[in-house]
Amino acid sequence: MRFTRLGRYGPVISNIGLGTLALSGAYGAVEPGDALNLIGRALDAGVSIVDTADLYDDGQVERLIGRAVAGRRQEVVVCTRGSGTAQACEASLKRLDVEAIDLYYLRSPSRDAPVEESMSGLADLVRAGKVRHVGLSDGTLHQLREASAVHPVAALGVEYSLWGLRAQPGLLAEARRLGVSVVAARPVGRGFLTGRIRSADQLAPGDWRRGDPRFHPDGLRRGQDPLRAVEDVAARLDLGAGRLALGWLLSQGDHVVPVPSTRDEVHLEMNLSASEVRLAPGIRDELSRIFPPGTADQSDSLLL
Repeated sequence: MRFTRLGRYGPVISNIGLGTLALSGAYGAVEPGDALNLIGRALDAGVSIVDTADLYDDGQVERLIGRAVAGRRQEVVVCTRGSGTAQACEASLKRLDVEAIDLYYLRSPSRDAPVEESMSGLADLVRAGKVRHVGLSDGTLHQLREASAVHPVAALGVEYSLWGLRAQPGLLAEARRLGVSVVAARPVGRGFLTGRIRSADQLAPGDWRRGDPRFHPDGLRRGQDPLRAVEDVAARLDLGAGRLALGWLLSQGDHVVPVPSTRDEVHLEMNLSASEVRLAPGIRDELSRIFPPGTADQSDSLLL
């Protein structure tokens, strides 16, 4: 496992983390015991950043993480998302059963409302010792600048993969300029970039991906040719397509930290093995050209 720093002043973390949306049942049922075992396996493998949100399964995933990190607290940077109010933070602290949240993201701030007030509240939580570092989830370029003027922002959470980037133009460049880590959610395109999902018929009736236009027949059809091109590059490098997709993100800079989510221990091991992938600039650029703008239509649902 390779390591990087969270933001400009944050802790050293593994360069791949564990996302936890899959542990909420969004992509299929998962038993709590299996979810606990998976988190434990990730920590045993050297993962030191676990990323979640208070909305996941109505807070149950935060409770799972609290149980999983008990006795291993010093090994883990625990990240969660919430409304940014003291009440929401206290509720997450209780569910996680921790004294302080290592990284607390302001979740999806309104684009029509100034972000300074919310960030001031988060700064108060830092001063109170409830939160160690502050993040912004799904913010705009203007909001990132506004937030950073109030309090240092350690991380920006955004959907980011070969298949698509849900971010305002210039946002990632500004994050890098400000020393803000980019926590890349859905880094393998909700499984699409692994090549395992060719038809919506493969998805269970309650799978959240059924509500994502990219997994409707037309969306999947548009993605097939670019996906085959990615698989061809992966074959040349003797890599799986999903591992290559994660390697591409890592090649964007040390400030980019993918947090793939899975409920399968085999897939977990495959994801984490990408930590050591190093792509030559020519390969990185070739991959960047494969998916043209508009290939992956974004859903209107919340990302994180």
